[in-house]
Formats: sequence, structure tokens, C-alpha cells
Amino acid sequence: MKNPILVTESFSSGRDTYFFDFRLDVHDRMYMTMACSQLQDDDTYKRASVRFWERDFEQVIQAFSSLFHHASYLDKQQTLFDAPLAAKGIKSWPPEFRPREKLAEQGRTAMVDAELLAMLIGSGTPNETAVDLAERILLSVDHDLKRLFELSAEDLCRFRGMGMAKSSTIIAAMELSARLAAVQSKKVWLKKVL
Repeated sequence: MKNPILVTESFSSGRDTYFFDFRLDVHDRMYMTMACSQLQDDDTYKRASVRFWERDFEQVIQAFSSLFHHASYLDKQQTLFDAPLAAKGIKSWPPEFRPREKLAEQGRTAMVDAELLAMLIGSGTPNETAVDLAERILLSVDHDLKRLFELSAEDLCRFRGMGMAKSSTIIAAMELSARLAAVQSKKVWLKKVL
């Protein structure tokens, strides 16, 4: 069977049916499709879909998480396309969703990369929260922390809202992480040798 469906979910709303499928391609690589099938006036269906490959699942999940995270703060009368939420700032968010409070309540493993980076950044701009700024920086490196580590202070300062102080804080945190990883790696190597 060509591109078999491993798992599927669907729901209908009016004339539209939405499908979410996990499939295998001909090379046994997993991918996900999200499709919408719309019933037309002539009783035919118009279908549109998008695919996400397994290598991108983490970024897709982070993007959806960030999208829903930001959407959860919108007023009932406001839509995702109205004025940016950032103008209200993180202090207007419910306490359990603010990065510092979330860290204190749920621990570091509950934090997504953008929230951790936002804590290093400290503050955003009048039009963008620190979380949004962090997400923008992470998107520029495809959410690859190794590439984030390789950014210089000058690279970070190119982002609107980032100055030398904020950039230096990120550089320092990245360097501490690298040093910790080196110490851990050395300990593992010594255990193998001894």
C-alpha cells in the first residue's frame, strides 16, 4: 500500500471535513498531513493539505504551542488578527503562563525554549513581549540551539529590542551551558576509561 496511514483523526464542521493523518512514505519516513475537504455546490470536494516531515515535528509542535499560548491570552472580543497582544505585555497574562511564575510553579522542564530564552532577555518592546522576541530569535536559527550558541553578540543585537546587555546575557548563558556539557562529557569519558 502506497503511503499507508498509521493513525488518523478527523472532524466535520458545516461543509468542511478536516483530516489529521500520520503516514509512512515509500522510504518508511513518517510524515503528517493536515487536510481540509470542502463540499462544493456541485457536490464535488475541493481538498487542500499540508505535509510536515518527521524531522520537523518538534518545530511544528513548538509553533502550534506558541500560537495557542499567545491566543489563550486574547480577550473574548479580540481575534488573532486584531491588535497585537504584546502591547498588553506579559504582566497582563494569567500568572500560571508568565515565564517566571511558570518556572517557579511547574519547574524548568515545563518551559519551552522561547520561555527560557525570554527569561534571559528580561523584557520586550512596546510592541513585542520578551517571549515573542525570543521566538523570533529562535525562528531565525530554526529552533536549533547549537546555531543559537554560535550567534555573536553583534548577531543578536541585529534583532529589534536586543541591545548589548541582553545579548551578553544570552552569550554568557550559552557559554555556561557549553562548559557544563564539556564537564559532563569529560565525566562520562573518564568513567568509560576507568
